[in-house]
Amino acid sequence: MAHAENETTINRSPEDVYAFLADGLNNRAWRSGVQDITLKSGTPGDLGAVYSQTLSGPGGRPIVGDYEITAADPGKLLGFQVVAGPARPAGAYRLSEAPGGTTVRFTLDLEPKGLMKLVGPVIVRTMNAEVAQLTNLKNVLESA
Repeated sequence: MAHAENETTINRSPEDVYAFLADGLNNRAWRSGVQDITLKSGTPGDLGAVYSQTLSGPGGRPIVGDYEITAADPGKLLGFQVVAGPARPAGAYRLSEAPGGTTVRFTLDLEPKGLMKLVGPVIVRTMNAEVAQLTNLKNVLESA
């Protein structure tokens, strides 16, 4: 199993951080690999909502990375499952109150199958880069 996680504290309330994360249309503001994103079905941030997104793949070529919200506990937990694309990790944002703000823990897990097992180190590197973008989230939310 490939696993990546990162944590940061943001000087905003858990409700503010959750609301920003739950609306997938905000992904372009803090996730550098998101080229385009739209709400495909459901209500933004609600359980079962599906977002269609195009990501920058190897060499910058576009790849599909649609995801579905699988857990929605406002101010506490936002879970998702990638449902389209070459890699389909499950992820979660766990939020907890911290002095002056919110601690956010971002985790990604993927069970590589087939040929994907051969590129395991590349997958882990990509996942680590993705969770490291919490720094961008912090900067965006604290400057708003």
